[in-house]
Amino acid sequence: MLSHSVKMETIPVIDLSAYFTGEYSARRRVAAEVNRACEDIGFFLVKGHGVAPDLLSQTYETAAAFFRLPAEEKLRIRQPAPDVSRGYTPFKGETLAASLGEPAPADLKEMIDMGPVDVPGGEYYERAEVGHHFDSNLWPREPAIFRPVMESYYRRMNRLANDLMSIFAFALDLPEDFFFDKLDRNMSALRVICYPEQYDQPQPGQLRSGAHTDYGTLTLLWSDKAVGGLQVRHRDGYWVNVVPEPESYVVNIGDCMQIWTNDRWISTLHRVVNPPPEQALAARRHSIVFFHQPNYDSMIETLPSCYGPGRPKKYEPFTYSEHWMRKWMATKNY
Repeated sequence: MLSHSVKMETIPVIDLSAYFTGEYSARRRVAAEVNRACEDIGFFLVKGHGVAPDLLSQTYETAAAFFRLPAEEKLRIRQPAPDVSRGYTPFKGETLAASLGEPAPADLKEMIDMGPVDVPGGEYYERAEVGHHFDSNLWPREPAIFRPVMESYYRRMNRLANDLMSIFAFALDLPEDFFFDKLDRNMSALRVICYPEQYDQPQPGQLRSGAHTDYGTLTLLWSDKAVGGLQVRHRDGYWVNVVPEPESYVVNIGDCMQIWTNDRWISTLHRVVNPPPEQALAARRHSIVFFHQPNYDSMIETLPSCYGPGRPKKYEPFTYSEHWMRKWMATKNY
């Protein structure tokens, strides 16, 4: 773990290419870098991920075009109910800090949420305990390419996230396919966010996204550098600015990995702060976020390699669906 006498100025940058193409020693080196980042701060940038630049740019441009639509057009696909993570949530429709039980003003953003795009159907997807995890997505009429672009992007992110879970297993001295049966029917989510220009001064304590942790296994964030604002809280209590590099993803681990590893890895508190007042009128920012999540019935319990004599379990087991519902419902300003 990083010495706490050295203040972290930036999050680590990790090139994944050697894991995909290299020999054992190179793959072990990548896994060691990932392990170190997950222990130190739970956030890192990845390069060499293999995602085509054309897919990234098309997805980003399509998301931006949706948010330029008139409000009445976006509201055609408004989120139908607080417990249904589909469709459009208008400005100030969520308070992420509330997921940690913290009172705060509403977040200064709007967004659209999408879930799994290739649901085969069958008994597993229709049980009562499934709830709305596999509901159909709500697609806007415009831009016309929105649905095919987002579906392609979702599939590619699910693949990259599963690759990272293999690296996670390798880093934890587990078989590389250890997590696969916990992810093969996952309920992962894609969210595109717009942080619009700020014409009014925020309320005290009001942020673009309040401080929170993510709920699942890991998050893949693609964002522009126009204004920035993403900050991560170090274990020592100070905030570290996250500045994306060209063609890199921001990766952070979620609550599941912290619980699975018995706090060896950390699901880190993060937030998106407001731009400086002098930039507020030109501070429009977009983010594309893939929340990788386990199967709804996956049991989240401490890994055998992460507890033992002198290191007791810190968490009782629970299903992922139970955890998600508790966190999600706390954030809704419906």
